[in-house]
Amino acid sequence: MSNSYIQERDELLKEMTTLSSLLHGSWLERYSTCTRPDCACHSGKRHGPRYYLVINDNGQQRQKYIPNSLVKKAQTGLAQHKRLQQIVDRITQINLILMKERNHESE
Repeated sequence: MSNSYIQERDELLKEMTTLSSLLHGSWLERYSTCTRPDCACHSGKRHGPRYYLVINDNGQQRQKYIPNSLVKKAQTGLAQHKRLQQIVDRITQINLILMKERNHESE
């Protein structure tokens, strides 16, 4: 039984090395109005969306603008971070199982 858990953990660790585009943050879409008083944005059709990645930078929340040309890459990075969290959670479960098995073997 331990071997299947060890094999699964090894596969997850290997998968982690493929997540080279990961980004840790939140996705934000913002619409805005401009300074031209006669613009349609003042009557409901605001400009946007403009995209931002909200990150924690040394304890400060920062919004990093993402140009349209990089939206797909940024969303891929966020998806990779989500996958990384799933992998870490599963490895934690596996390691707890393995620790429990090893503890029973030593009794």
